[in-house]
Amino acid sequence: MKHDAEHLSPSGQQLLNRGAFLSNSATALSSIALTSLLGREGLLAGRRPVIDPSQPYAARAPHFAPKAKNVLVIFCPGAVSQLETWDYKPELIKQDGKPLAGGPAVTFQGPSGNLAKPQYEFRPRGQTGKMVSEMIPHLAELTDDIAFIHSLTSKSNTHGPAENFLSTGFVQDGFPSMGGWVSYALGSENQNLPAFVSIPDPRGIPQASVNNWGPGFLPAEFQGTPFSASKPVRHLTPPAGITTDQNQAARSLLQQMNVRHLEKHPGDGKLAARIASYELAARMQLSVPQIGDLSSEPAHVLKSYGADNASNPIKAGFAKNCILARRLIESGVRFVQLFNGAYASGGQLNWDGHKDLKKQYDVHAEILDQPAAALIKDLRDRGLLEETLVVWCTEFGRMPMFQKGAKGRDHNPDGFTCWMTGAGVKPGVSHGLTDELGREAIHDVHPLYDFNATILHLLGLDHEQLTFYHNGIERRLTNVEGNVISEVIG
Repeated sequence: MKHDAEHLSPSGQQLLNRGAFLSNSATALSSIALTSLLGREGLLAGRRPVIDPSQPYAARAPHFAPKAKNVLVIFCPGAVSQLETWDYKPELIKQDGKPLAGGPAVTFQGPSGNLAKPQYEFRPRGQTGKMVSEMIPHLAELTDDIAFIHSLTSKSNTHGPAENFLSTGFVQDGFPSMGGWVSYALGSENQNLPAFVSIPDPRGIPQASVNNWGPGFLPAEFQGTPFSASKPVRHLTPPAGITTDQNQAARSLLQQMNVRHLEKHPGDGKLAARIASYELAARMQLSVPQIGDLSSEPAHVLKSYGADNASNPIKAGFAKNCILARRLIESGVRFVQLFNGAYASGGQLNWDGHKDLKKQYDVHAEILDQPAAALIKDLRDRGLLEETLVVWCTEFGRMPMFQKGAKGRDHNPDGFTCWMTGAGVKPGVSHGLTDELGREAIHDVHPLYDFNATILHLLGLDHEQLTFYHNGIERRLTNVEGNVISEVIG
């Protein structure tokens, strides 16, 4: 049978050439041999942590000497406007009310309006003299201790995927959260509490929900445990009618059965991990209620956070969550994720200021400012900030113009601000730059991959080496991207 080589692809035609075929075969065989040797030496994979299935939460050594032992992430869902907070643009004030020359006629939610000046006054702060908004006076007092990154970019202008990108390094669902990666890599200093705790806002959970604290394809034991000052861990206490003695007896019997089964099946890592998770849950029955009981906090501490504010129960609730976050860090929890804001709701429950930004931000800033600032000061006063990295972040920024027919700003993933303070952070730094109107990052531009790489670096982790093999790929938090932002490291 005669075949027509003209219908073959160029690659297929090349295979019909005997010399080319032999050459390619030799190259392929040598590549296979090299791959085998590299794999045998462990040089193809990243530096995966060695995890004992029976002790998955045990503390593990980082790749190199860390500057921080713990991380506290204050995450403000809804996309906080950089123009009303940290990124002062005097040119935007000059051009207030004018159309943006050459600007987009339509943005994410509809037609663009005219440029709009910041809705709050700015003034110089601290020794650095950095201009910060009056919207957040308590946090503004900390300016000299903060490293601002003003030139971050995201890959999405939609809240859910953008939250995914910030928390997991991917816009799609199904990838491990940063806290999951950190607890997988480092374990925890406290074996009676989860290595990773996520504290939802009193108003609800964020848009991307559990993706922000999920394990993705990592083992399930590295997912975050969600609970707050007002909502304890679910299913932790025994059902009504079960006494303490009965509960203890049932746990003892279960442990005996698990140990007996493990003896019959040595090397069963999944069973060992399951037993470890049950044992942690048993210990948490004592430790979590104790750490969540704020009644032992002095009155002056409650007042400093705003936790005693009877006129603003949401602020008081968030303040109590901040105190809980401090207590978790104090107890050695490796990664604490604290949310200020919930799901998309026209800006009513989070920072999504489309319609009337000033009116909405007056509400949200009151909830965030005093408690978050008090939390950072409290960590500092207790000496915890020396080994704790505090991160403030949001999924993207806002446009310099109002939306047409509204007094709010549309989504802007092309230039926004997040910041860090605490262990390993260079204080009083403003790194990166957006254009004169604050619309686009133009100098020292950093995708969020760089931001996450820097967080891992401060924990002593090389973001290129921290991997997990999944579906034929060595996956990592920063995908195949990421550079450490050395300018903000002390």
